[in-house]
Amino acid sequence: MANHKSALKRIRANETKRLRNRYQHKTTRSYIKKLRETTDKAVAVEVYKTVSSMLDRLAKKNIIHKKKASNQKSKLAKVVNALTTAAA
Repeated sequence: MANHKSALKRIRANETKRLRNRYQHKTTRSYIKKLRETTDKAVAVEVYKTVSSMLDRLAKKNIIHKKKASNQKSKLAKVVNALTTAAA
């Protein structure tokens, strides 16, 4: 266990940040799942905007790698665009 006050504070801060990052990452994964299950084009476009923003935020904070965020956005865009061809 740490002996210095600053080290104890760092442990507390790291735990708080870990829980916040975990919550944000899990929330984003839930939105991605919701987007993949959507069959309505209009709803999918709105959810895609939200998910895209969430992924960018996670990448900016180094919770996920920026290329992983980019790959996920690309794959989700394909899912959303496929809904148009299926509906048309």
